[in-house]
Amino acid sequence: MTAPPQPPAPREHGKLFWAGAAAGWAVMATGVVGLLSESAKTKPANAVRWVLGAAVAHDLLVAPAVILFGVLVARVVPAVARGIVQSALVVSAMVALFSYPFVRGFGRLASNPSILPRNYASGLAVVLAAIWAVAAAALAVRLRRTRVKRT
Repeated sequence: MTAPPQPPAPREHGKLFWAGAAAGWAVMATGVVGLLSESAKTKPANAVRWVLGAAVAHDLLVAPAVILFGVLVARVVPAVARGIVQSALVVSAMVALFSYPFVRGFGRLASNPSILPRNYASGLAVVLAAIWAVAAAALAVRLRRTRVKRT
């Protein structure tokens, strides 16, 4: 009787990992110092509520939705296109999430028309169309290469 295979030993973190971790912690420390040193302007209590609320929203809403959507994509999209479609979906979601406050016009003032002066919804539509055009072109190239390999 043979013993079951052992899981691989955990890898040690290299120099690049520790350099990146140090840089990340330095950036976060700078942000916290700036938040606290300018507390009259930054309102640290609001920032803490926002960060905690974002974490809860991510864990209760975003992560389960992404997992569910990922499973759906994995079942519906053929294997040859799956990576391209998933990549385009991820980039589209990031762009849409980033642009949401602009599209909604948060911060726009009637007394100052130079704040958020553009039609951000149409800009978002153009960027999303470009993302999916690139994805379609990448898929066309992949399908062509797949057909060439078969013949």
